[in-house]
Amino acid sequence: MVALDKLAQITQRFEFLEARLASGETNDIAAISREYAELKPVAEEVAAFKAILDGIENAEALLADPEMKELAEEELSELRGQLPEAEASIRLALLPKDAADAKPAMIEIRPGTGGDEAALFAGDLLNMYRRYAETRGWAFEIIEMQESELGGIKEVTAHVKGQGVFARLKYESGVHRVQRVPVTESGGRIHTSAATVAVLPEAEEVDIDIPATDIRIDTMRASGAGGQHVNTTDSAVRITHVPSGIVVVSSEKSQHRNREIAMQVLRARLYDLERSRIDDERSADRKAQVGSGDRSERIRTYNFPQGRMSDHRINLTLYKLDQVMQGDLDEIIDALTADAQAQMLAAEGL
Repeated sequence: MVALDKLAQITQRFEFLEARLASGETNDIAAISREYAELKPVAEEVAAFKAILDGIENAEALLADPEMKELAEEELSELRGQLPEAEASIRLALLPKDAADAKPAMIEIRPGTGGDEAALFAGDLLNMYRRYAETRGWAFEIIEMQESELGGIKEVTAHVKGQGVFARLKYESGVHRVQRVPVTESGGRIHTSAATVAVLPEAEEVDIDIPATDIRIDTMRASGAGGQHVNTTDSAVRITHVPSGIVVVSSEKSQHRNREIAMQVLRARLYDLERSRIDDERSADRKAQVGSGDRSERIRTYNFPQGRMSDHRINLTLYKLDQVMQGDLDEIIDALTADAQAQMLAAEGL
C-alpha cells in the first residue's frame, strides 16, 4: 500500500499552489505554474485513489445494515477490483520525472564495424526512425548527413520534434547489430555489422550555458556531391568546444544557418554529457540500467535471415523484422519503458 501520509502531502502542496495561482499574489508565477502543471496529474491520481478508499470505507460501514448489505457487498467487490490498478497508477505517478522526456531530440547515427555494409545499415536505421516519427506525427529533419558511395550513411544527425519525443526514443542509444547477406557479398554468406545510435535531448540556452570563450568557430568550404552541387563559398562551420574537445560541423548553404545548427548540436551533446555525469553519481552501476545511453553497449540485433529482432537488455525477441524496419517500434519501446519503470519502482521502494 502506498503511504497515505505521502499522498496527503502531495494533496496539500497541490492545493497550496492552486490557491497561490488563484490569488495572483506571487512574484514567481512561472515557477509556481510549472510546479502546478507537473503536480496536477499526480494530484488527480491521488484524488482517484482516495475516492476508491473512501468508497470502500463507506461500503464496509453499510455491511451492518441488513437492508443495505447486498448493495454494499456489490459495491465493495467493484471498488476492491479497481484498487490494484489505481495503486499501480499512483506508484508510476510518484516516480521521479526525467526533465528531458518532453524535449525534442537529436538522433546521431554512425556506422561501426562492417565497412560498406555498416554504412548501408546505418541508412536503414535512419529510415526506420524516420518512418516511426511519421507514425507518431513528429517532425523529422535531417540537419547534417554524409553519404557513402554505395548509398549508405557515413554520419547523420536528425532533429525530431513532437510530443514526448525523447521519452520514446531515449532507449535507442547504443550499438545496433545486423546479421544479413550484404548486397556486396557474391557468395551468399551472412555478415555481422553494426551501427551506433545516440539519442540526445535538445537543449535550450537556459539548459546549458556555453561561454563564448569556451568555443572556437572556424569557417571552411563545404564539400559537395560534385557537379552543380559543389559549394564554392566558405559557408561550412566547425565549432570546437575547447574544454571538452567536442567538435561539431555543419555544412548547409547558409553560414548563418550552419552556426545555428552547430550550436544546437553542441548544446545537445554537452547537455547529454552533463546528464551522464549526474547519472554516474547517482548510480555506481549505470551500465546495468535500461536506457543508460551507453553508446558502447550492444543493445539490439536485427537478424534478417530469421526475420528476428532481439533486444538484449530485456530479452525481448520479435519475429516481425520487416515491420520493425518499417518503423513499427511501439511494442519494443513500450516494453523498454515498462522495464525501466519497474527498475525505478524497485529503487524507490514504491
